[in-house]
Amino acid sequence: MRRFVRWAAMTAAAALLAAGCSGSSGGGEGDERSGSARSTTTGGKALPAALTSQKLDWERCEATADSSPPGRDWQCATLKAPLDWSKPGGETIDLALIRSQARGGDRIGSLLFNFGGPGASGVAGMPGYAATVSLLRERYDLVSWDPRGVGASEGVRCRGDKETQAAEAVDATPDTPAEERAYLRDATDFAQGCEKGVGRLLAHVSTTDTARDMDLMRQVLGDTELHYFGISYGTQLGGVYAHLFPEKVGRLVLDAVVDPTADLVDHRKNQARGFQRALDNYLESTGQDPEKGTRKIADLLERIDADPLDTYSGRKLTQVLAFTGIVLPLYRQDSWPSLTSALDTAEQGDGSELLALADGYNERDTSGRYGLLTQSQRVISCLDDKQRPTLAGTKKLLPEFERISPVFGPFLGWDAAGWCHDWPVPGQYTTPEVSAPGAAPVLVIGNTGDPATPYEGARRMAEELGKGVGVELTWKGEGHGAYGNGSDCVNSTVNAYLLKGTVPKDGKVCGRRQ
Repeated sequence: MRRFVRWAAMTAAAALLAAGCSGSSGGGEGDERSGSARSTTTGGKALPAALTSQKLDWERCEATADSSPPGRDWQCATLKAPLDWSKPGGETIDLALIRSQARGGDRIGSLLFNFGGPGASGVAGMPGYAATVSLLRERYDLVSWDPRGVGASEGVRCRGDKETQAAEAVDATPDTPAEERAYLRDATDFAQGCEKGVGRLLAHVSTTDTARDMDLMRQVLGDTELHYFGISYGTQLGGVYAHLFPEKVGRLVLDAVVDPTADLVDHRKNQARGFQRALDNYLESTGQDPEKGTRKIADLLERIDADPLDTYSGRKLTQVLAFTGIVLPLYRQDSWPSLTSALDTAEQGDGSELLALADGYNERDTSGRYGLLTQSQRVISCLDDKQRPTLAGTKKLLPEFERISPVFGPFLGWDAAGWCHDWPVPGQYTTPEVSAPGAAPVLVIGNTGDPATPYEGARRMAEELGKGVGVELTWKGEGHGAYGNGSDCVNSTVNAYLLKGTVPKDGKVCGRRQ
């Protein structure tokens, strides 16, 4: 069992295709959120000099198990951060960083990137994203990192490859009491594997912990303000940072914005709406009636649930794998043709193409090895999320999820019950606190066709950051994220903000063809 629709970075989704084919200050909960967000404070004490005065030993990056060295322009280093931010002088963990130094002479400082997930590796993702932000490279050191619990930064592993593959056979939309028990038992097994395999780190990988790591990075990198580019989940991380350190906010860009006013269940509803909206747009682009096309896909998934499809590899395409294969191409409009081909092939009884798409999303290679992004994501988000929806409560919500989307609703509704079921550590908040009074203007970008982080989240983030802080930019486009996704208007607005400090008018809209 897994969260089917993660807040993945648009760059990660594109790479997988190429290789393989939550919180507001309203609602009467302000004290709960604020207390949770500050649960790992340092008590107002100055950080030990052993942390803030670290000298990073930048060296040429080495190859990893998953990738070759990124080239001579890139350097890697290790930063030490407290395991427990309430005890900054105690035990430390290692965080892996990567950078490419500014090429021009008029350097502004470092620009940190987080590519989403949560759980996406910045060390692996930054070099591939460099071409998209090549203009920014003239005045900024491009810097990213593997957040705690991710990749080379004490990356977590809760189950092995064989167990991960076996879990793909678990019915994620159970129809009988026996299937419900199997679904929740798999969730319990995963949680127990995390408790055994991750140990003490399991309670110290929250978004708040990582936001504090970011401010430590800022100090060690020698910047008086934090300049930051957060994508997808990285927007939530950026909002939490702005709340904790408003006086240190420099130029922050939040693209593909996670709605900070939505709790765990509302996030699932938002994503059901967002992916259904993207599916409708896709169906219209192929000349189909969205309602009829949606029903056809829902019927296909029901047939696969009863009788999984054969594939060339010999593996079966289960319903959950078919669903995952449908999700991935919706992240980018230029991947829609692969969805058409995969659906047509599946209708003919061959699940090979949908399986290839699902394997790309799941980071599964041809030898049967799986990436760990989803495991890191679950560990991080279950420490963030305070809600633990019950089976009975979730079943009451299923009709609403199905009305929102016959394709995505059932999966996301059930996911609310299973994602953090039997989790061994409590969550920190119902929704994250992102208010940042007194902070410099933060550029918040929403894409009207974004499937994973619907564009309404950008407006809510801008409002929650506060008047004069959140500045909203809307793009009438498709796919996950806006910058570097085909809009000259978006790109030039973001570049002017980051390179010149030019803040656009709040509410600016970039048209589909701009």
